[in-house]
Amino acid sequence: MTKLIKLTSSILLVLLISGCTTTNLTEPSKPRIDNTLEAVDSNSIRTIPDITAIAFEWQKVDDLRVNGYYVYRANMNEEGQKLKRITFVPNRYATHYVDTKLEPNSRYLYAIASATPQSSESKPTTAYSAQTLPVPAPVSFIQAISNMPRQVKILWRPHESERIKAYILERTTPTTAKWEEIATLDGRLQVEYIDTKLKDNVVYMYRLTAVTFDGIKSMPSEIVRAQTKPLPLPANKVHATNDLPRKIIVTWEPSPTEDVIGYNLYYNNSADGSFDILKKFPNTATTYEDVINEDGKHRFYKVTAVDKDNLESALLMNSTMGSTLPKLNKPIITLAQIQGEKAILNWQSGDSRAVSYTVYKTVKEGFMSSKTIKISGVNDLRFEDRDIVRGIEYTYALQSIDENGIPSDKTEAVSLTLPKLSEK
Repeated sequence: MTKLIKLTSSILLVLLISGCTTTNLTEPSKPRIDNTLEAVDSNSIRTIPDITAIAFEWQKVDDLRVNGYYVYRANMNEEGQKLKRITFVPNRYATHYVDTKLEPNSRYLYAIASATPQSSESKPTTAYSAQTLPVPAPVSFIQAISNMPRQVKILWRPHESERIKAYILERTTPTTAKWEEIATLDGRLQVEYIDTKLKDNVVYMYRLTAVTFDGIKSMPSEIVRAQTKPLPLPANKVHATNDLPRKIIVTWEPSPTEDVIGYNLYYNNSADGSFDILKKFPNTATTYEDVINEDGKHRFYKVTAVDKDNLESALLMNSTMGSTLPKLNKPIITLAQIQGEKAILNWQSGDSRAVSYTVYKTVKEGFMSSKTIKISGVNDLRFEDRDIVRGIEYTYALQSIDENGIPSDKTEAVSLTLPKLSEK
């Protein structure tokens, strides 16, 4: 049974321990007992236990033949009561010894014998039982805060023991079996750590271990878990027009995520590849007019949401295709000939969107020169040109125009010539 000592004796023991030296015996020989040697008084032994050490104090012997003391020990948890010599304290006047590197919360059995230079020793003291202290208890309170953007805040109550100098924080996830040390925080009064650069919408688990000034670790705290904030959901029902002249209007419905503060509109000229940001909007916006000034242009769009923590929806959603109104189909010339003294052109519209036509009349003025006249606003499917001169070559091309003023490509030109009159 461990013997307790008074506070005054404890203070004296601590003060005297540092003055004692010992010699370690790695392979102790079989004891040679000399019954005439003065033995250490068993009743004089006092101890102070620590977590991994036990300090001893005893009353010195006065036998002049004695030059030191043998210390015997048994780990009762592993060796039962089988004592083994562990050290020699090489001075008759020494009265203190500290046994170190012990197991926490373990019971040990000790005996002390006085020794001579001839390696003989007295009868050992009565076996003395002492127990090391348990490791420090875990911190009494720990908490992890969820729903933070790519980070988790961990809070705890300072450890009650003033022996604590630091904390070790470890992290794992439900899909990872191994704990990872992520921080060592110096100071017993530290109570907070923010774990950053985490993944979105992932559960993380944490535990905290306190460390004493002599490097002894407490039991780990309870395991706490927290989940990082998920990315906001993107805008709903994105739509892009395909029937407007030289522009595309993109519309969307608001994201269902409550703390959205804005939207980003991305575009690309194909459904694959990288999308570039086109414009940023406040959370009140639900439409954008993309002016392109090109007929039949296709674009692909994605609309992401941005929340108050600047988290943005992933660009993994399907894109929405829009296009400007395409050019009209060319008219189809069905007749091009000279009738009497006029040129006649007949055609089919080629496109239901056509509301008028433009005739391009080119007059050849010389071997290397010509002049083109644009005749707009032709509403029929027939054109008669009376302004022609005999012997001059004329070419004609047609173009359809829709209600938005968008023209088709020109038709292939046709050539007509009013023959000269023969001379008699």
